[in-house]
Amino acid sequence: MPADATIVSLRSDTAEAPAARRDAPREQPEQRPREERPAPEQPERPPEQPDRPRREQPEQTIERSSEPEKAPQSPRRRWLRWVSFALLPLTLIVGGYWYVTGGRVMSTDNAYVEADKVGISTDVSGIVKEIDVRNNQQVKTGDVLFRLDDLPFRLALERADAQVGIVGNDLNALKANYQDMLAQIKQAQNDIEYYDREFLRQQDLAAKNIASQQTFDTARRNQQNAQQKLASLNQQLAAIAANLNGDPDIPVEQHPRYRDAVAQRNEAARQLDHTVVKAPFAGIVTNVPSLAPGKYLQASMTAFYLVATDYVWVDSNPKETELTNVRAGQPVTVTVDTYPDLEWHGAVESISPAAAQEFSLLPAQNTSGNWVKVVQRIPMRVRLDTSDKNRPALRAGMSAVVDVDTGHQRGLPQFLTALFGRAHASP
Repeated sequence: MPADATIVSLRSDTAEAPAARRDAPREQPEQRPREERPAPEQPERPPEQPDRPRREQPEQTIERSSEPEKAPQSPRRRWLRWVSFALLPLTLIVGGYWYVTGGRVMSTDNAYVEADKVGISTDVSGIVKEIDVRNNQQVKTGDVLFRLDDLPFRLALERADAQVGIVGNDLNALKANYQDMLAQIKQAQNDIEYYDREFLRQQDLAAKNIASQQTFDTARRNQQNAQQKLASLNQQLAAIAANLNGDPDIPVEQHPRYRDAVAQRNEAARQLDHTVVKAPFAGIVTNVPSLAPGKYLQASMTAFYLVATDYVWVDSNPKETELTNVRAGQPVTVTVDTYPDLEWHGAVESISPAAAQEFSLLPAQNTSGNWVKVVQRIPMRVRLDTSDKNRPALRAGMSAVVDVDTGHQRGLPQFLTALFGRAHASP
């Protein structure tokens, strides 16, 4: 070291080093015997320049404190600490009470608003004559929706009416023939009595050889013809009686043929009446533009749809594990996504006896080797109270959230229940 070198001590800030490090005694490194090594060659020092002044650095001393400084604790912080310690057990008690008494509400968002929907059609074929409603129009029960051309049906009704008159006349004629046949039978019976007496008389005369054989044969032939005629008349009378349904005195209106004709006339009248299609219930018609005047509408072909508005319900599909305590009749609160600030109240109307997959086209084959167990969904219907007409209308297909108040609390956890049970069971 040069003789004119200055010893400089570095100053360390007490705020940068922890107090523990400052106060801890420094460990002295273990002294090992130095190995004698050849001194390195010192490079040649450049010649000193006496004219250039040398910068002297001020000596810095290390300041250390024997004890760490403690910041004073404010009263507000101390108060917050005590409040936190006091709230901790209270929070645990409230949370435990909420857990034990909770769990009575079963909630599911797999729910949708449903309503009666029907495809409007008629059972007669015809050409559409006019349409009396617009798309998305509110209709009442019995309002006319559309009409078919009724000319063919009116002609059919006239033919049926005429057929009823024809059948009535035929039956009246049969009844008259029956009475006429009775008169002929009575006349035939009188003729038989006459020819019987004539035959006996000619037989006596022929036995005494007074009358000729020809006269006797004629009398016998007349007797036989009268008997055959009476038998034929009786058969004709039976046929007429059969045409009169076995009762010659039956009223024409009660005869089967007449009733059949009347039924055909009523069928023609019904078909004529069905050319005017009316709303079966109150609701809103939709997809009306699919029908136009002049279109030939086949029987039972859907013209458009009618969705009911006077009665709606909610079909939900909760998981099978969520239906443990759900029963029919329990109160329900329904929230519709379209109206998040409104609630509808109702009750559980019914629960399906089978899971939804049981009615699928290809139900799961649980006996197969590649079967995977999944949580099933059970359909449930919720009846809604929609008597308040000031509320907005619920439309079929809206998404909803169903909350069922089962009235069943969650209770203590199973391990605590089992622990207390064993404690009570032990003597």
